This record gives sequence, structure tokens and C-alpha cells, in this order.
Amino acid sequence: MQRPQSVIVYLRVSTERQGRSGLGIEAQRASVRDYLAGTACEQLAEFVEVESGTRRDRPQLAAAFAAARLHRAVLVIAKLDRLSRDAGFLIGLQKAGVRFIACDMPSASEMVVGIMAVVAQAEREMISQRTKAALKAAKERGTKLGGFRGYVGTADDLNRARALYAAQADQRATDLAGTIATLQASGVTSLGALATALNARRITASRGGSWSAVQVRRVLQRLSTLQVSA
Repeated sequence: MQRPQSVIVYLRVSTERQGRSGLGIEAQRASVRDYLAGTACEQLAEFVEVESGTRRDRPQLAAAFAAARLHRAVLVIAKLDRLSRDAGFLIGLQKAGVRFIACDMPSASEMVVGIMAVVAQAEREMISQRTKAALKAAKERGTKLGGFRGYVGTADDLNRARALYAAQADQRATDLAGTIATLQASGVTSLGALATALNARRITASRGGSWSAVQVRRVLQRLSTLQVSA
């Protein structure tokens, strides 16, 4: 049986007065509840914040992001403007590795991804044009072209890709650090036991599957490296 989609709920009001009254929060909570009632989603946690939408350093939003990444969950908000009116910030969600759904505009997340895809495509086309121009110029200079042609990117492109992968792996390990530390403190210390405990908590491995002892060891090694370099 397929597991229901896990969701993390984020609610925000702009002023302390709204926060104390609970009216804005309760209205958002009701909107989210009504939306989830028509789905097979399972709410894992709720984060509430009293902060202006123009600020990006929101602790509860950061905590919601971390929880969403940890559980491979979707971030659910009542209205799109509760997250941010800043388009650049919304696009940054993709970099944060967080999918989101706005109850008043469920297709918004797809729209953002679509915008990013268009931008990425434009960048790829520009890179392709520059690469072709460089190859043409090299050929005109008499440079012999040959060898493996499956990848025409530069060494810098490859290094950037490796750096991005490493950064994502570091972020995933960091998100898992608190949970693993809690398990170890409770006496769950072997690799196999940690894998079983993470699976029981419905925290997926890096590629979305179940944990194994080998995958746990890799995360622990990465955490050890991060602590040494800190």
C-alpha cells in the first residue's frame, strides 16, 4: 500500500496583534484543513510565525523547511502571499529543496517550477551557443577536435556540479543530525538499528527509498567531516 503524502503546514501573520487574536491564524488553519480533507495527505507538523512577509530570516519558516526536507514532505500554506510576495524568494524554494502547495492556488508550485524550467532552458541554450562558437573558433585555428563528445562542458562546469551535489549532501546530513543524535542518546547506536529507527519515523533516505546500514554510515561520515571542518 502506498504511503500518504506527508505535509508540513506553515501559517503566518504579519503583526503581533493578529497573532494574539488568533483570527488570522485560525482562518488559515481552517483553509488548510479544508484543503487536506479532500486529499490523501497526512499532516506531520505545523509551524506558526508572526513576522512580515518581506523578511527572509524567519525562524519558523526555516524550521518548516528543515522538517519538509527531513521527511520529504510538501510544505502547505493557506495563501500564496503568506509565504512571500517576493518572486525571487519563491524561486529560492527550489534551491531549498522544498515543494509547496498554496491552498488558494494549488497550481502555483507548478507555475514556479515552470518559470524556473524556462530560465534554465534559456541558460542551456546560451551555454550551447557559446560552446559551438568556441568549437568553431578552435577549429578555424587548426585545433584538432575529437575524443569523447558526450559532454562538452568545461572543467568549471563539472566542478560546479560536484560542488552542488556536495552542498546538497551536506544539507541533508545537517537536517538529519538532530534526529540521529536523539536516537543515539536513547541507546540506538548500531548502523542497522539507526536505519530501522529512521525508517520507522518515515524519514526517507537520500534517494527517497528506505535506509540501510551503509547509507547511515555515509551520513555519519559526512557529519563527522562537517564537524571537523567547522
